[in-house]
Amino acid sequence: MRIVVYGMLALLVIIQYPLWLGKGGWLRVYELDRQVSKQMDKNEALAARNAKLSGEVKDLKDGTKAIEERARAEYGMSKEGEIFVQVVPGKRLPSDPAKDEARK
Repeated sequence: MRIVVYGMLALLVIIQYPLWLGKGGWLRVYELDRQVSKQMDKNEALAARNAKLSGEVKDLKDGTKAIEERARAEYGMSKEGEIFVQVVPGKRLPSDPAKDEARK
């Protein structure tokens, strides 16, 4: 009787091994599911970037405003007759604590 019980227990372990640790086991499926989830997140981010770039390409092909905006922002260009003014912040003088108290 004891041999039969140990035999059945051994068969149970042998049957369970592929389910948990085999090629298509639960652990492998869990790991693959995590990898798929990560890849889907990456794909969504790349799709958003591609949509943004395709919008920029369309604007550059169709309109001149986008080209002007890019030239102004990236290259500091201006149209004829325009005057470029750059405001440089001045040095701040050390403040007087007595004057600060008077303002409050």
